[in-house]
Amino acid sequence: MGIFAMGTRRPTDGPEARAELPEVQRQGVPPHFEAVGEALASGSGSTDACEVLGGNLAREGASLEEVLGGLAATCLVVRGREPDHAETRAIAVAWADATLAYLHQLSCEDPLTGLASLAHVRGRLADLYRGEVRRRVRVSESHALVVVAAPVSRDPGERLDADDLTRALRLSHLGATARTVFPGGETIGRLGPSGLAVVARREGLGPRVALLRRLLPDTDQPLRVWIEGLPGTDDAAARLLDELARS
Repeated sequence: MGIFAMGTRRPTDGPEARAELPEVQRQGVPPHFEAVGEALASGSGSTDACEVLGGNLAREGASLEEVLGGLAATCLVVRGREPDHAETRAIAVAWADATLAYLHQLSCEDPLTGLASLAHVRGRLADLYRGEVRRRVRVSESHALVVVAAPVSRDPGERLDADDLTRALRLSHLGATARTVFPGGETIGRLGPSGLAVVARREGLGPRVALLRRLLPDTDQPLRVWIEGLPGTDDAAARLLDELARS
């Protein structure tokens, strides 16, 4: 089973799917492609069969290369030639649609902390940089990052353990505290194993950061809180996030 949960009936189910394809050809057809082989043998409905199968195989986690390779092998066995454009397009589009439907269901939150993922923070910054012309103000002048970080002593090569889970729980609490200070539309995301960043407007930022420092809990490992200026380009901002996540 792949990354998708199988949610629809295979096109090979039912007696009608096995009615026409000769056994010698059936044995040469790749697994799951029997219904496509039947449609090719009967001379009708091959694109419909390809469409159904493309979506099903995507939900099972098959790659597009595997799907197209199976279609090509089936067409060679049944008809002695490569699949035509309509069949290739039908199975590829169905595979892509099912894959996108799965990706759109993914959460932008880190599952351990409830904070936005680093990728989501990057996306938020990219949106800001794309809107510079429309807003007529530089992102470096209108926004900044508020970074909260604690020292990390664990060897990066070690596996996730109880200490990591404790750290994630603490980071979740830090995120909740940051949200009390930044309760609006600010993006608050995870940076590495024990840090977070807030994408915030510069207006009135100093007093809010001071309030955040007062609200943060006292810990045996002192927390660092600072305002990180944003660079002039989106690419430079992505590199900055990577550096902050590694520190």
